[in-house]
Formats: sequence, structure tokens, C-alpha cells
Amino acid sequence: MDRMMDRENHSDQPGHSVSLKVRYYETDQMGIVHHSNYIRWFEVARTDYLRAVGLPYRELEASGTISPVIGISCDYLQSARYDDEIAIRAWVTGYTGVRLQLSYEVTCDGVVLCRGKSEHAFVHGGRPVAPKRTLPHVHQILSDCLMRDSRVM
Repeated sequence: MDRMMDRENHSDQPGHSVSLKVRYYETDQMGIVHHSNYIRWFEVARTDYLRAVGLPYRELEASGTISPVIGISCDYLQSARYDDEIAIRAWVTGYTGVRLQLSYEVTCDGVVLCRGKSEHAFVHGGRPVAPKRTLPHVHQILSDCLMRDSRVM
């Protein structure tokens, strides 16, 4: 199995962490991870984090609501290489009741490889919605995540 989940959360760090080994197809001919894969890893961490807090993305979609990415950034600091075991941590850094912002950090052996952020809106039936008003369960979970994650920082 090429993906290993690390469900252990360290109390001194916010959010949720996922571990995986860098796969060969994610690298270039020199064995260095292509920059686009870091964004994919952010998504892995984000969806696993939401699942861990009781908000699986599949259930959100089944209710007719989607949460598109409306902005994303990544600061590359070091390169990951083929077969490295990396950890991708995601945590909530902003939630307004309308928009959600998460931050990410990818590490290998304690070395920070990159940091990033993503911002998400909520859409139901092709129209923007505010979980604060229309999805109280989602609003409560995300508010709790923001409070918990910001308290740890």
C-alpha cells in the first residue's frame, strides 16, 4: 500500500496529518517531485481532515453542496524525492460562515518542504450558500475546527 494514514495528532500542532511515500510517477527523471503534486497532497490532507472531524466530503456532495477551491498558494522551500516518507498537515486558519481557509505544511524527517493555503466557497444547486445560515451542522464543525486549531497555534 503506497499511502499510510497517520491518524495520530500531536497536541502541539493544529489540525490533522496524513503520511505517504512519494510515488515514482510523482517525480521527474531526476527523482524530484513535480511541483503540481504538492497541491494534490494538500487535497489529500484536506479531505482526510474533514473526514476525521465528521464532515466527509462525499456526504457534503451527497447533500447537494460542493466546496470549490477559489484560491490556492504554495511556497516551495525544499524538494521531496522519490520514496521519501512525507507528512502533510492541514488545519483551519479561517472560517467566516461563508468561506473556509486551510493552511498546509509538508515535511520530511522534520524538514519543512513547503507551506500553502487554500480558500473555499460553498455552492448548492449552482448558487453560493453560507453554511452559517443554511448548513448548521457544517457550520458548527468548521467553527469548532477553527477554534481548536487556532488555540493550538
